[in-house]
Amino acid sequence: MSLPSRVRLIDVGPRDGLQNEKQPVASSDKIALVHKLQEAGLAEIEVTSYVSPKWVPQMADNHAVMQGMQRQVGVRYSVLVPNLKGWEAAVQDRPDEIVVFGAASEAFSQRNINCSIAESIERFAPVVQAALAAGVAVRGAMSCTVGCPYEGDIAPERVAYLAGLMKGIGVQRVDVADTIGVGTPLKVQRAIEAVLRHYDIDHVSGHFHDTYGQALSNTLAALQMGVWNFQSSVAGLGGCPYAKGATGNVATEDVVYLLHGLGVETGIDLDKLVDAGAFISGVLGKRPQSRVAVAILNKRAG
Repeated sequence: MSLPSRVRLIDVGPRDGLQNEKQPVASSDKIALVHKLQEAGLAEIEVTSYVSPKWVPQMADNHAVMQGMQRQVGVRYSVLVPNLKGWEAAVQDRPDEIVVFGAASEAFSQRNINCSIAESIERFAPVVQAALAAGVAVRGAMSCTVGCPYEGDIAPERVAYLAGLMKGIGVQRVDVADTIGVGTPLKVQRAIEAVLRHYDIDHVSGHFHDTYGQALSNTLAALQMGVWNFQSSVAGLGGCPYAKGATGNVATEDVVYLLHGLGVETGIDLDKLVDAGAFISGVLGKRPQSRVAVAILNKRAG
């Protein structure tokens, strides 16, 4: 079995994870989480988003968080940007990368942003152009690449279509996201194959949710294809809004444990990562959603 010798993880906990939390989290705690993640060896962190606070109140302190954190050399800080207005706010905080987004499902696109897939990507064209002109990298988050809460299974052709649209507006790399966590290894591999029609393997990452307990299996399936970029969320932060009570993002601790067990380098200190997850879980008043973190914390307590 030929696997990448090294994997780069992007921790999306501070943004994708915390924005799903009902209770407000202090800016100082978000900053502390970013610091703990980079101390643990994370070289890429998705910090915040510049969406309207009316829709996502948890991210209303984006400026405070971005300006309050101590940047570490060699760490890439990314932010989600929904439109030109969001870009104009984000650029003040000097992100290394912005994230734009689109769905591989027409129904999901219509229900969420009231426009077609093609229209949604076209709206991002001036945002991408502005970012690239400013020397800021651009990543594209592709949601619902294997399943949709409204349409069910998503055909690989739809995934290829979305990837082509993103490539057409200048998006440099893309995330193949199983937004509702219904994917299984073969479905995930077919979605990745579809994206590889437009992007090379170095510019494709996996973003798997663990709703049905398949995220680690899907990670391994992607690794077997040569994928070496993945997104995950410390302590498994973030639920799945389309599956009541379900877990959302795969926990970074669980992915790191898998990778280290396969002899794949990550540059991440698992103990420090567990500490970061325990910290933010304590802030939220709950246990980490990571199986690995719970096992290690129980071992320490014992």
